[in-house]
Parts: sequence; structure tokens; C-alpha cells
Amino acid sequence: MENKPIARTLRLLSQLMELHDENPFKIKSLANAAFKVDKLSYPIAKKSQAEMEKIDGIGKSTAGKIVELIETGHIAEMQTLLDATPEGIVEMLGIKGIGPKKIVTIWKDLGIETVGELYYACNENRLIEAKGFGLKTQEEIAKVIEFRMASNGKFLYARVEAEAGDLFKKISALLPGANVSFTGEYRRCSEIITELSFLAGTADTAPGIAELSGSTLLNDIAATGNGITGETENKLLVRIDVTSSPSFYSELFKQTGTAEHVDAVTARITGNISDAESEEAIYQKAGLAWIPPELREGDTFIGKAAANNLPALITYADLKGTLHNHSTWSDGVNTPEEMALYCRDQLKLEYLGMCDHSRSAFYAKGLSIEQVLQQHEEIDSLNSKLNGFHIFKGIESDILNDGSLDYPEEILARFDFIVASVHSNLKMEKEKATARVIKAIENPYTTILGHPTGRLLLSRKGYDLDFKKVIDACAVNNVVIEINANPLRLDLDWHWHQYALDKGVMLSINPDAHRNEGFLDMHYGVLAARKGGLNKEMCLNAFTLEEIKKIFETKKNKVIA
Repeated sequence: MENKPIARTLRLLSQLMELHDENPFKIKSLANAAFKVDKLSYPIAKKSQAEMEKIDGIGKSTAGKIVELIETGHIAEMQTLLDATPEGIVEMLGIKGIGPKKIVTIWKDLGIETVGELYYACNENRLIEAKGFGLKTQEEIAKVIEFRMASNGKFLYARVEAEAGDLFKKISALLPGANVSFTGEYRRCSEIITELSFLAGTADTAPGIAELSGSTLLNDIAATGNGITGETENKLLVRIDVTSSPSFYSELFKQTGTAEHVDAVTARITGNISDAESEEAIYQKAGLAWIPPELREGDTFIGKAAANNLPALITYADLKGTLHNHSTWSDGVNTPEEMALYCRDQLKLEYLGMCDHSRSAFYAKGLSIEQVLQQHEEIDSLNSKLNGFHIFKGIESDILNDGSLDYPEEILARFDFIVASVHSNLKMEKEKATARVIKAIENPYTTILGHPTGRLLLSRKGYDLDFKKVIDACAVNNVVIEINANPLRLDLDWHWHQYALDKGVMLSINPDAHRNEGFLDMHYGVLAARKGGLNKEMCLNAFTLEEIKKIFETKKNKVIA
């Protein structure tokens, strides 16, 4: 065994000991030994234990650990500490900028156990409230985590969007007169991007390829025959293909949909499509209505296109209000008034759903019953002076372990609507987790099921549920399902939207905003909703103020009855 892995193991052991508040002297001794071993000019593994003990900074105890590691591949003491430490906490020890002391705060005080949860907490501005953290530290931690995500070759759509737009402009400027379009995952608005791809249609392909090959658009540019590949500064893979103008639309069609989708469409076509004048013409030749790029995942919408029954996909302009948002009453940055004015004056919306955390969410300053009553007084006061705008009294109620909501009935009855979400005990086995969520759905006060899986894209899988049972329960109990628009969540996953819609279950595009800028995430929620085939008629927050008031009142009246 070489010196570096030995040094890394000793360093990790010292960090784990610090996490678990062990003897400070031993911690410092091990950290010092790790540094010494890393700098040795000879392999320590070739030394006997007696010889190791004589090396400056090693000593008898550490030498014994090194011998144990070399002979067995592990250190028993360290394994005991690892067994007592969540895997995600161990992973955090490798993040630059946060040492064991800060990680203890993250773990014990904030209840965060994975890197994904930590990244989400940074985006929610929760870290700056913890002892020893500030805004700068929070921002640095978020950047490091983003870099780690990027090193896996996968990027959130939201993190790619600005760069994609900039590249599009540069390619268009480099190839004047060319017809340029996004293709692949990005054009389909996939939530995860592994490659950003473009297609350029030109009268003569060779000069276009030569222009791209000699450019500084990307790092590590390589010619592919049809164009170039390369990568951006943050290691995002990029492919730019060049085709002749007459074949642009046939290539755009082929390079946009998944292979399954393209095969399903072309199987319905006899003859050549290489000179198609538009994508619409290709679908028409297949006997299909034009299918928007977002829906070109597999063959799900082929039947509806054949029957000319495709949904009129929802747009951002269809949204009339925003539900599920957090203010300074819990873990938000802006006051209810600031959020209401932003929504009214900047976003031109009609209503805001105030949905701070419930009392069990101690990590997010969840509201006590007294605070709920105080907030309702504030909202009543604001509604009396907000012309042409309304704030609804909501709460994001934790779904407790047994499936019950977080307040007694007399308090639940005071809210206009309730978003029920799971935030704790995310590792239940599937059957038990499903039963827990269904019990919350069956609670007559539940209006919306919030972020159903609790997933964090690229970071946390989310808990297992029997989605058919959960969606069926929502259909029976007239419960709306949230599409959480935070680009880290986008939960409910778009793959389940059609099943929900076919069952008559409405969806709601909720930003889960913790600051005014968070409302803008509804853009990503709309993209996810479009992939799932949502139309405005089945989107709760596409209803007008008067319409949604009636929906909430009708549900409350049924509870009273």
C-alpha cells in the first residue's frame, strides 16, 4: 500500500473522531501523522511497526493502526465510527470549505444527512441561520457541490440554460445565414442534461464545419465528420452538427426525439423524408399531428397524435397564481408582504399561497399554533389593503410517521388550503411509505400532496412509493398533486403526469419559493409539466382568483359537512 492512501485513511479517521467528539489530543495526533506519512520520501509500508514508531510524528498507537491497515485493508476503530455515521455525512468530509465541526452542526442541528440535502439547504438559504455559517460560506459550499455534480458529467437543466443560450448566439454569429437549433435532451427540456447538442443547416457544410473547428467556442474541440465536439469550462459536453439546408428538418427531427420515438414515427412513413420542408410535414406524412419536442420521449403520445387528440400544453402565461411558498415566518428570506407585492407587481399574478413550514419542521423554524394565528392576522391585514391581489392562508404540513398531519383539526380548519409533505424518515420500505402517504391523502384537510418522493435530482433518489396507489388515492379524495418547480426536485416526476391526468387528478406547479427569486422557478415547473402533457385546464394554479377561491371553499365546506 502506498503512502497516499494510508495518509488519506488516517486523515479520515481523525475527521470521524472529531465528528463523534472523541479525545482532541488523539485527533490532533492522527491528523499530524497523516500529514507526515503523505510527505515521506520512502514507502512506509515497507517498514516494521518498530521502525514506524521511530518516525517523527507517528508514535506507537498510530504505527499499530498503520500496520493493521496494511495487513487487513481496514482499521477496526475507523469501521466502528463509519458504522455510526450516515454515508452522506462521510461524503461531506470531502467537501472543501466545511470541516468536521461545521458538519456536526449540519448533521445534528439541521438534520441534514446527504450532500443533496445540503445543496438544497444552500438554495433555501437555511445554512446561514446555523452557528458558524455565513452567506459567503453557504455560497462557496453550493459552488463546490455543483462542481462535484458536474464532474459526474450530468447537469441540471436549470444550470445549463444560460450557457446554452449564450452558445446558441455564438454559433449563430459564427455561421451567419445558418438555420440553428437545439437538439436532443435540451430541446426535449429533459431535467438532466448529459450533452448539449445543436444542429446547423447551411448551404455548404464543409466551410461551416471548418469555421467551427477553428473557433474558440469550446475547449478540446475535435472534428467528427459532421461537425465538432468539445466541452465548456465547467466540463459540459457539447456536440454541434452541420447539415445541408435541404436536410435540416429531417435531421432536426431525428436528432430531437429519443430513438424509440423516431422509430415509432418513421415506421408509419413510406418514402423519403430527407427533403422535408418542416417537422410538421414529417409528422403529417406519418399521419400524425405535430408532436412538440417535450413529448418526444418514447411512443407515449403517438396514439394521441394519430387521433389528433394531443393536449394543448400549458405555458408560463397560463399561470394565474403561485402556491406553496415560504416567508420569514419560517425559513424564507422575504416577508409575506414583500412576496405578495413581487407577485402582483413584477409577475402580474392574482394570488399567492403562503405555505410556511408546520411545527414539526424544527429545522426550518416551523410555526407553532400561536405563530399560525399571528400570521393569519397579518395576512388578513395585508388582504385588506392589497388591491387586485389575494394571499391565501396555507401551510406545508409535515406528514408525520403515522401519516397524520401536523396540527389538531381545529387549527387545520383555519387554513384555506394545506400542502401535505414528507420531510422526515425518508427510508421507509415501500409498502409502509405508501400507506403513510395515502393516510395523509385521505385526511379531509389535505388539498395538495407536496413533492411526493422528496427526491433531489443528481443527489437523492427519494423514497419509494407505489405511485399508482398514491395517485388513485388522490383521485378518490380529490387531492391535487404538486409539481414542485424547484429545478432540484421537479417532483412529481413527469413520467407519472399522464397517469394522474387520465385518473382525473389535477396538478399544481408550485415553486416552493423561499425568496422572491424563487418564484421564477415556475418556469422549470412548466417545462416539466409540458413533458408530462399537462394542459391549463388540469393545473390548479392556472385557475383565476375567483375560480380557485371556489375550489378551496368547496373543499372546506365538504369537510364541515
